[in-house]
Amino acid sequence: MTTYRAGIVGAGGIAGLGILGMHDEEDIGEKKFTASHAGGYAATDGVELVAVTDVDEDKLDRFGEAWEIPPERRYVGHEAMLDAEDLDAVSVCTPSFLHRDHVVDAARSAADPDVIWCEKPVAASVTGAEEMVDVCEETDTELLVNHSFRFTEKQERLRELVREEGILGDVHSVSMQFRMELLRNSTHLLDMLVSLLDARAERVSGHITGENEAVDSLEADDGSGEGPTVDDAGGGGFVVMDDGTFATVDCTIPRADSSMTMQFVGTEGKLYLNNDDGEWRYWRLEEGDHVEEDLAEHGIEGAWTWDDDYERAFPNAARHVEELLDGTAENRSTGREATRSLEIIVGFYLSHYTGGQVSVPLDRPLRDAEITSW
Repeated sequence: MTTYRAGIVGAGGIAGLGILGMHDEEDIGEKKFTASHAGGYAATDGVELVAVTDVDEDKLDRFGEAWEIPPERRYVGHEAMLDAEDLDAVSVCTPSFLHRDHVVDAARSAADPDVIWCEKPVAASVTGAEEMVDVCEETDTELLVNHSFRFTEKQERLRELVREEGILGDVHSVSMQFRMELLRNSTHLLDMLVSLLDARAERVSGHITGENEAVDSLEADDGSGEGPTVDDAGGGGFVVMDDGTFATVDCTIPRADSSMTMQFVGTEGKLYLNNDDGEWRYWRLEEGDHVEEDLAEHGIEGAWTWDDDYERAFPNAARHVEELLDGTAENRSTGREATRSLEIIVGFYLSHYTGGQVSVPLDRPLRDAEITSW
């Protein structure tokens, strides 16, 4: 059996160090977390994590000790790892405003990976995302974006039910809620929108609150000069999709009272998804009346949960990396699809600051607008 070699760029929380708000502070840098790139690789039989790089040497050593990466394979700066290692897969786990450089550099590097597993959101600007997609196509590299909900069995089955089996018919309306901030958190919600509908935004109108909670939880800069300044904030608005669906998006909610809910209404039925309280419900439309059906009849047992489904998403994604390396699967979360959710977020910002609606695809120089996050 082939054992593939993987390296990680960025030794932070989602790479495997642990995340404040998700893990206990005393465990960060000490325990191995399944809900991470390193945790995903550890759960596979065919992929071995052999190297890691970061610009922060203290963080690099904490990560290396936690995940048993030998000192000689802990590299300061991504160029050093990409020059020294022969890698089949590279995970990019750096802040989103660095994704473009790190993905492009990895795809063109001597490491010559066949798969790049990049954290969400795909990039800080649409131009950056498009360049990442183009370079990966030029170098015959699979760009897999970690919109982790796509790697849960329940969402994969739901996608089949909506897109292939048509349990909703033609979707007319979608209403969605989740917590701030747009790039850091709500990109998951918008990716579900474009994934389940297999559609792209056509027109966007947005509102940005300017509020974020990650300044405290991630020790990010609030403009005082103590860390990297970021733009990411709560926001939302409405989106008209190119299939005619009208979607409202509210991602202004603080984490403490967050509720991740979605409702889809179509010509054949309606669907209610509550991912915080673990409640998924479906009604088919029968002669003008909505009749509830148990989703178990359609192959979905119970509802999506953070503790179970999200935890398993990373091993599932890492196994998908292995499948892509084996050549036995098609990419389930491409860079091109990930750009569709980024377009909506950038559109919200552009709409808010210009006071008008924004058409998608974005014209230049609007594609160059950069929204920084972590």
